Amino acid sequence: MRRTLPLYSAVAFAVFLGACGASDGDVFTLYRSSPLDTEARIHVASFDSLDGGSYNRENCDIAQGLFLKQGGVTARYWCEKGRFRK
Repeated sequence: MRRTLPLYSAVAFAVFLGACGASDGDVFTLYRSSPLDTEARIHVASFDSLDGGSYNRENCDIAQGLFLKQGGVTARYWCEKGRFRK
């Protein structure tokens, strides 16, 4: 006789896996400078989808481009591999 997990256990496990996020090597973080301090590293967003590093990088690049296309933007925006660092 084969034992199977009850449905609620399988759902709880799936939720747990989804909450784990991507590995640090697949995460990209979008930063910006400050108009008052060009050396500032201000966290804008982190991209840590389980779809992988290429997907996360592409989305970070898209977000960066959208911020830069706004009129009057003087801050610098850039993406870095990894989780947020000060």
